[in-house]
Amino acid sequence: MHEARQEGFLQRIAPALGLFLLAPVTAEYLIGYLPVTGDLVQMLLDLWLLAPLYGGAALIIREAARRTGRGWPAIILLSAAFGVFQAGLVDHSLFDPAYHGTADPTYLALGISGTTALAFILGHVVWSISAPIAIVETFVPRRRTVPWLGRAGLAVTGVLYALASAIIFRGTAEESGFLPSMPQMLGAAVVVAALIALAFTMRRRSEPPGDLPVPGPWAVGAAAFAALSVPTFIELVLELLGASSAFMSGWPGVALNLVLVGALALLVRRWSHREGWSAAHTLALAGGALLTRAWIAFLVVPFGDVALHDKLIGNTVLFVGVAVLLTAAALKIRMEGELHE
Repeated sequence: MHEARQEGFLQRIAPALGLFLLAPVTAEYLIGYLPVTGDLVQMLLDLWLLAPLYGGAALIIREAARRTGRGWPAIILLSAAFGVFQAGLVDHSLFDPAYHGTADPTYLALGISGTTALAFILGHVVWSISAPIAIVETFVPRRRTVPWLGRAGLAVTGVLYALASAIIFRGTAEESGFLPSMPQMLGAAVVVAALIALAFTMRRRSEPPGDLPVPGPWAVGAAAFAALSVPTFIELVLELLGASSAFMSGWPGVALNLVLVGALALLVRRWSHREGWSAAHTLALAGGALLTRAWIAFLVVPFGDVALHDKLIGNTVLFVGVAVLLTAAALKIRMEGELHE
């Protein structure tokens, strides 16, 4: 009896625990910019802080959306709110001139760089929150749209997230000596509040399924991979040809990223309303995003003194890990489909 109860408890918390641990990996480790890149032991140890920060946020966002019967539009809006909150009010990367400087060609009002704002907020929306949620939900098809935490679990997660955010806030302020101004903090808070309000007040449209067939999961995944990879491909090709790719860090790069992401969002919105859209398509979107992050990591130069072989080992281990995870998720979907045939 005790073993049965224990197994039931472990099964209930498994998806929440999986998301708690996966989110910091896709948010911070996969891109390979940290000084601990390649130090797998230290990366595991650092999860004591990064798991509550990113995994806690992902769980809270998912619970808020699923408990209120909302779907991916709400998750994406709440992820954007988290991105602004994290970059603007927790680690201050949205405003700190050390990240871009006033010479940045995309420098805007309130000390914001268009380039870094897009990178940080889009990064949080896609890789910190949405992709890990989609991956973990794939493994629990019967619990894909229901809450995973009780009130106590949600409360504990909230406390852990708040503590992790406070630690990051204090640590970055002490290290950089920078704090946002009152107008900057108020502006960020207003945007966060507006995104949260929109997530919970936006009316859900019930549109009839489209007449056109939905593309296959491979095509959907390829579209996500292409949309998120093209800017980096352009920079890489220009550098290989000996041409300057500096314009990609200015408004042309911002505009290109916005067009590609916007086009992908529009396509996904249309495709997802067609007959035949399935969990396999959602997994493909997340897979395209993670594989983009994984290959770009090989081009990223980490902060600190990281040996090249350590960097390559770390990048390779995470790339293989992503491939194994996506394969396991795809097999889960296939098994579930065969079970219901």
